[in-house]
Amino acid sequence: MNAPTALYQSNLPSLSLRARGKVRDIYAIDDQHMLIVATDRLSAFDVVLPDPIPGKGRVLTRISNFWFDKLGHVIPNHLSTIPLADVVHDAEGRAQIEGRAVVVKLLKPLPVEAIVRGYLIGSGWKDYLKSGVVCGIPLPKGLQQAQQLPEAIYTPSTKAAAHEHDENVAFEKTVELLGQTLAEQVRDTSLRLYREAAEYAKERGIIIADTKFEFGVDEDGALYLIDEALTPDSSRFWPADQYRVGISPPSFDKQYVRDYLETLDWDKTAPGPHLPKDVLEHCAAKYREAETRLTGG
Repeated sequence: MNAPTALYQSNLPSLSLRARGKVRDIYAIDDQHMLIVATDRLSAFDVVLPDPIPGKGRVLTRISNFWFDKLGHVIPNHLSTIPLADVVHDAEGRAQIEGRAVVVKLLKPLPVEAIVRGYLIGSGWKDYLKSGVVCGIPLPKGLQQAQQLPEAIYTPSTKAAAHEHDENVAFEKTVELLGQTLAEQVRDTSLRLYREAAEYAKERGIIIADTKFEFGVDEDGALYLIDEALTPDSSRFWPADQYRVGISPPSFDKQYVRDYLETLDWDKTAPGPHLPKDVLEHCAAKYREAETRLTGG
């Protein structure tokens, strides 16, 4: 089996480019739809690294689509029914993005990243060590690194401008941004999505330590799940059989790359460092293994 070709940046001259995110390229279609292409770019510490992870975008797309379908009873998502061939007419352009592009409804994205934490790790663990509090939420004393929380907590952040870090905020700040009703709907939906996904994943040997969701609304104010869902880019996945309280478990996601970057003399600002071939290959393999465990594909 040949190694997948990496796509660092898409190029579709027949469509108008709306934006390039850290991972996704977004193209305009009409006033109701747009095309999202998941490239193989990898971001860490809010910096896009110079080396792509071969095949990552296709894995992300398949995992997101799996969760959109599985959790559709909780909330509708942004996927449309329009086939790619109706949007990208030339064969060369389709071949470039096949399996990594989706046609989605054009919705108004909310200015909040909905983060749910089920375990005490990462920045949450660092905050807890300092103050016993995570994003303004007091936690019981004596918890250890990677310990499961008594119940999952909602710790939203505001979306930062390019090259800036997202800012953790209290729930009350999201009320100011969204209004009470919508803020509560985002919080409650996020917690339900996480709980259902975490239960399913654990049965398949994966612990979802934390994750982030993004939401948008249509012209009538109805809430939709957008962007990606429960992927190795938006979540922290741990192998359940290697999980131990008190240590940072190995992961199926880009935490492997973050851990490698932490060993470097790098100030976590752009430009990011190049990754060795073995790190790229290990990361790609972890993405594929996560997909296989979750979806059976």
